Amino acid sequence: MNPAPTGVLLMAYGTPDTLDDVEPYYTHIRGGRQTTPELLAELADRYRLVGGRTPLSEVSEATRQALQDRLGDLFRVYLGMKHWRPWIKDAVAQMAADGIERAVGLVLAPHYSTMSIAQYYRYVEQAQEIAGSQIHLERIDSWYLHPPYLEAVTRRVRAALSRFPEGEPVTVVFTAHSLPERIVQAGDPYPEQLRETSEALARMLDLGDWTFSYQSAGRTPDPWLGPDIVGTVEALADRGARNILVAPIGFVSDHLEIFYDIDHEARQAAEARGVRLERTESLNASPDFIGGLAELVLSRSQSSAQS
Repeated sequence: MNPAPTGVLLMAYGTPDTLDDVEPYYTHIRGGRQTTPELLAELADRYRLVGGRTPLSEVSEATRQALQDRLGDLFRVYLGMKHWRPWIKDAVAQMAADGIERAVGLVLAPHYSTMSIAQYYRYVEQAQEIAGSQIHLERIDSWYLHPPYLEAVTRRVRAALSRFPEGEPVTVVFTAHSLPERIVQAGDPYPEQLRETSEALARMLDLGDWTFSYQSAGRTPDPWLGPDIVGTVEALADRGARNILVAPIGFVSDHLEIFYDIDHEARQAAEARGVRLERTESLNASPDFIGGLAELVLSRSQSSAQS
C-alpha cells in the first residue's frame, strides 16, 4: 500500500475577481469592519485603472501547478488564499477530505511578520478546528535569504539594469509592503529581514548606489513604516538621480501593489521630475522561482520526517 502523499499548503494573499468583488474583499481584509465609501471608491478606482482586476489568482494557481509538477506524486499541492477564493479554510478542508496527514505550509511572501505570515497560519489553525482536521503542518515561516530566491531576484535586477543606457548611473530601490510602525516596538523581525535581504542582494550585484523603501501603506490612523516609495523617488530626483530601478523584493507575484503603486504612482512621480523609472520583472511562476520553492518544501519535509 502506497503511503499518503505529503500535503503542501501554498498560500497567497488573494485578489478580487471583478470590481463588484472589491467591497467584500476589502471588508475581509479589515476583519469584517466596513470602510468609508470614499476609501472603497479609491480602491475600486485603482483596480479600474489597472484593467479592473489583476492576474494574481491565475499566477497563484500556475505556481501551485508548477510546484506540483516539480515535486511529483509524493506530494499534493493545495492553494489557499488569505482574503479571497480559494480560501485557506477550503484548502484545509480538502486536504482533510483527501486523507492528508502531514503537510508543509508555505506562504508566497519571503519575510516574516506577526501581521502577515503569522496571520496566514492563524487562518490555518482556525480552518483545522472547523474541519476537525489532525493534519500535522510543518511551517515555513520565512525564506528571505534562501539562495535560489536571492539568485532569481539578482537575475531580474541585472536584466532590468540592462534596459538603461550603458554607462548611465542607476539607483536601485528595493521595496516591500509597509506595516504599522508598532511592530518595531513589539520586536517584529520584518524590518531586519528586509534589511538583510537588501544587503545580500546589493553584495551579489555589487551595487554602488542603492536604497530601501516601503510601499503600499494602509489607510489607517496609526503611522506606517517609511519612507514611502513616492517620497523616495522624489528625494532621489532632488539629489540628482535620473535613472531609478525599483526591485519589489517583498512581492513575488504581479498584483495591485505592483501595477498601481510602482507602475502608476511611483512612475508618475518620477516622470514629473524628469526621471526614468523601471522595475524588475516579478518572479510569478517562473521555473527558477519554482525550483527554489520546491527546495524549501523538500528540505522542510525531510527534516520533519527525521525528527
